[in-house]
Amino acid sequence: MKCPVCRTPDLQPTMIEEMLPSLGCAVCEGTLLSLLYYRHWAENHKPTTQTQSPSEVSVIPEAAQNAVMCPKCSRVMTKYKLAGTVANRIDLCASCDEVWLDRGEWELLDQLQLSHQMPAIFTDAWQRKLRAAKTEETRRAILQKTVGNESATRVEAFREWLNEQSLKSTILTYLYRD
Repeated sequence: MKCPVCRTPDLQPTMIEEMLPSLGCAVCEGTLLSLLYYRHWAENHKPTTQTQSPSEVSVIPEAAQNAVMCPKCSRVMTKYKLAGTVANRIDLCASCDEVWLDRGEWELLDQLQLSHQMPAIFTDAWQRKLRAAKTEETRRAILQKTVGNESATRVEAFREWLNEQSLKSTILTYLYRD
């Protein structure tokens, strides 16, 4: 099998972690990981208790921006966003159940404490949650730009207070009349 990024070198057997085999590219240092092997590894390997927030991630590798073709079946692999704090996307071939990890993405998954949650990343619920967080972040930025930082903070505090009120709709009706 040829590397889906470099397209020339053959993928060679390698180990991402102890007891986690994959096929790696010596040129771009990407790796093709079978989710079958991954699931076996995840069941038998306990996650570390390292707590590192996404803002403290030390390695954010450059991800391939182009579409990646599965080296096994030659179908386009689907890109899945990892977290709202990083631009990296993991490529999955749903037909072959294979994942392409660009150089450093396994370490990134580990730093984000996602190395034991990889199948969850490929779910609609995970991706919806990331989109909702990005939408909220954008709304907050627009509010902040429009009314200023101090006013935006006050609006956020009022919003939190309002969400705790049992008569929220009555309060909003009153405010909308102005």
